[in-house]
Amino acid sequence: MKLLFKNGIAPWLVAGILCLALLLVVVWHFRQDAGPTQQLAFKASRVDVVGQMQLALASASEAEKSAVLATTDQESKTFADQARVATAEVERVRKELGSLLSAGGTQHEKDLLAQFSQAFANLQRVDDEVLRLAVMNTNLKAYDLLFGPAAGALAEMETALAHVVAKHAESPGAKRMMLMAFGARIGVLHIHAQLSPHIAEENDAKMDQMEASMTKEEKQVREDLDGLAAILGPEADPDVRVAAERFARYIELKARILVLSRENTNVRSLALSLNQKRKAMILCLDALDTLKQAVLDEPVAGVTYGRPARPR
Repeated sequence: MKLLFKNGIAPWLVAGILCLALLLVVVWHFRQDAGPTQQLAFKASRVDVVGQMQLALASASEAEKSAVLATTDQESKTFADQARVATAEVERVRKELGSLLSAGGTQHEKDLLAQFSQAFANLQRVDDEVLRLAVMNTNLKAYDLLFGPAAGALAEMETALAHVVAKHAESPGAKRMMLMAFGARIGVLHIHAQLSPHIAEENDAKMDQMEASMTKEEKQVREDLDGLAAILGPEADPDVRVAAERFARYIELKARILVLSRENTNVRSLALSLNQKRKAMILCLDALDTLKQAVLDEPVAGVTYGRPARPR
């Protein structure tokens, strides 16, 4: 120091150099402290975004299941709309995460996001089909027709046939008429009994077998009703005409039920939800779990997560 003063360097300059050196040391320490803090904040933001995606996925799945299991068109549509909104939120946050990773994520994290994006695209495809089918509710509508108007027409037909048997119990052809009336009643009941399992069936071949059986029963019922009309002559009993009219109405309703049953939208949407949708959802959730863990495992200088930085 004395040498510096002898060479003409002023004391204030020395003091300035010392202050600058001290400032550099302080700045260096500050940057060392700020770096890990910023990295931890960036890590937390990515983990938070992944968590938002997981939550939105769960919400979409819950709404989708509710749409599939809803018992009215309005309920199905309401839940389907909720599912689509939640799915759109997943897509929005996915893009946000992509921007974050582009700004500072590792290549491994970017690859994992790409894997999720692929799985999510497949999930959206399955979801679209599930929700499209769920809101149609053709199986529920078929059941409504079966246990509503069709059951009513059947009951009225049976009542009319019972009146025919009662009114002509003492007629010469009573036994024959009774057999025809009972044959018609049993035949339509056989048809009615097969419609419910037809609505629930998802196999086309089995539905074909049921329909063939119903067609056979329908032919026999018509023969019995025509036989009753023939026995009673031109002035047929009004109850026979009522029975024939109600049966015609029943067959009309049966045709509508079969069309709805064949569309099978409730059965198909449930099958998709329990199989393809479940598998697609598992792939998405696994991809997000792996991505979250990769972010959490990303090292931050000076941060050991509970382990000593320099174990002895």
